[in-house]
Amino acid sequence: MSRIIALTAAAIGLSVPVAALAHHGWSSYDESKPIVVTGTLLKVSWTNPHGSAQMQWQGKQWGVVLAPVTRMDSRGLTAAMIDKGQTITLTGYARKDGTAEMRIERVKVGDKTVELR
Repeated sequence: MSRIIALTAAAIGLSVPVAALAHHGWSSYDESKPIVVTGTLLKVSWTNPHGSAQMQWQGKQWGVVLAPVTRMDSRGLTAAMIDKGQTITLTGYARKDGTAEMRIERVKVGDKTVELR
């Protein structure tokens, strides 16, 4: 019986998508130092587990980690609002390890501000 349980547990463990295992935790970002960035988006990905983008800031290309698509949609932020080439203001947190990536809490597009977290 314990062999069946062990095999079942192994099968379940192997069925977990690799993307879920590779997903970074929010503790990687320095929440003690919020940053506000205004710039033009170079690339946008409106996908799950969360949207993402790329933008130029401080002479580097930064990865931008957004919220899940369903949350952004339900709060009034659409893919058309943050398309490639759009100038926006982002409020969030940079990674602690110096990687050029930020986790976004707030997006301002034109006169509209959307809270993501």
